Amino acid sequence: MRFERMERLKSFEMPTVVKHGIGAVKHTGEEVKNLGVSKVLLVTDPGVKRVGLADPVIASLKEADVDVILFDQVEANPSIHVVADGTKMYKENGCNGLVAVGGGSSMDTAKAIGVEVAHNAPVLDYEAAEGKKPLTKRIPPLTTIPTTAGTGSEVTQWAVITDPVREFKFNTGGPLIAAHLTIIDPELHVSMPSHITAGTGIDALAHAIECYTCHFAQPMTDSVALLAIEYVGKYLRRAVANGQDIEARYGMAHAAMLAGLSYGSESAGAAHAMAQTLGGIYPIAHGPCVAAMLGPVMEYNWMGEPEKFARIAQALGVNTHELTLEEAAQAAVREVYQLVKDVQIPSLEEQGVPKEAVSRLAQEAFNDPQTVGNPRDLTVKSYEWIYNRCFEATPLTV
Repeated sequence: MRFERMERLKSFEMPTVVKHGIGAVKHTGEEVKNLGVSKVLLVTDPGVKRVGLADPVIASLKEADVDVILFDQVEANPSIHVVADGTKMYKENGCNGLVAVGGGSSMDTAKAIGVEVAHNAPVLDYEAAEGKKPLTKRIPPLTTIPTTAGTGSEVTQWAVITDPVREFKFNTGGPLIAAHLTIIDPELHVSMPSHITAGTGIDALAHAIECYTCHFAQPMTDSVALLAIEYVGKYLRRAVANGQDIEARYGMAHAAMLAGLSYGSESAGAAHAMAQTLGGIYPIAHGPCVAAMLGPVMEYNWMGEPEKFARIAQALGVNTHELTLEEAAQAAVREVYQLVKDVQIPSLEEQGVPKEAVSRLAQEAFNDPQTVGNPRDLTVKSYEWIYNRCFEATPLTV
């Protein structure tokens, strides 16, 4: 079965130019202008706007004579309605480019607005699902400026949008949706609260681990995933403990970006299948949600790719020299459990997910397309086991 999967044609594309540095945001205006943009829709959320993180971006754009139309209505788990509102504002104001400032929600919203503008149709028509239309046109010039270190949406080829009617989060994407440019500036991250730093940081780790171990992995994605894992192991505790640690912030910003690249143009695994479907049902933040699931998913998955799990342990700093392959693989699981504990990720129950929902959540996760790439075969019963581990309803096995 594994060799049949390996016959599938694989590809890796990186449409996004990455520019980074301490204070890099000051160059936003000239960089956006170089993309041929004269009026941008700046997409962000009320919190980012309120604390002033968008201010230096707006100032740089105006200094470069780029007009700014502010759209600050982004919400967590952005819905098709928020996207439609942004598209309407873009068109009514004659914008010819997009700038997203914030976390994954803002960047995904901007990408989805770009899809609607380019195709003159609702983003829901371009859900990455059988029977739906593929993207055929490049979105307008998009610059992403992350203020969190987690989703990697600044460089991924996906947008995750919520359809409230179905209580379902769907993907849309491919190379045509990727940002044209991302500007990574760790100075924008220093005010991020510790609990958000923790949740988004483990999300980045989950991207790297799932993409490193999934059936779609390839040398290019393996290389960036492993470095992302090393950076999270080295810098996340520091960033959570001391938000002003600019080295740790820079390291985590790179970790998120590298983990985003590890997606390539492919998929992740069980943790994201679970978090994505759960997030369409309950209004909880994606970062801490996937963070609470990562350990149990790895506990289930390690025997599917023991060599790679042993390498994950090494990347996280575990001395594996005197361990067997199986012991080293299990050590990776324990190390992630410890990291999640150290940065104080709340449990699913503490995040408001009821134990009674396990059966429904397991079925929804099984239906998610990211189930296909998981390194160990999955059934609905498998997902029930993982969810029960999240709620500590079954004993630890490693």
